[in-house]
Amino acid sequence: MAHTITLQDSHFQTLDLTPARRVIDPLLAEGKLPHGEGGLRFEIDISRDPADPRELSELPEVRLWFIRLDTCYPWLPLVLDWEAGDLGRYAAMLVPHQFSPTEGIRYNPEALEIFMMAKIFAIAAWLRSQGVTQYTRLKFMTQMLGYEIDEGLFELLV
Repeated sequence: MAHTITLQDSHFQTLDLTPARRVIDPLLAEGKLPHGEGGLRFEIDISRDPADPRELSELPEVRLWFIRLDTCYPWLPLVLDWEAGDLGRYAAMLVPHQFSPTEGIRYNPEALEIFMMAKIFAIAAWLRSQGVTQYTRLKFMTQMLGYEIDEGLFELLV
């Protein structure tokens, strides 16, 4: 069962993380954060001019909200519903990119590298604090975004 975080105009205008906290914090407290299919999803319901060609990730108020969320929950990409595309959409909120109708999202390579390394460090530390010593899902996450990690990196993070 997916857990959906529903966001509306007012949340972006006030940087209100309440909808995310209402979903994430109880799961975190119970130790029941989802992984994979059935993970966390975002439903964004905002009013926009139908002629506005921008993607949601190109709207400054939406990006700013996701930057704030990522600061509070830096491990969040690990528990998103990847199969539903939420990992790619989440990364697009935080990493500069271009969109191509034929190739999809094309992240800025340097920005993606910085984002991925920051996520690897933050998520590996969070996993260790949860008593998890296997980084398989973290490695899959990086691969989903087209980034390959050398196994030796994780040995340096102990």
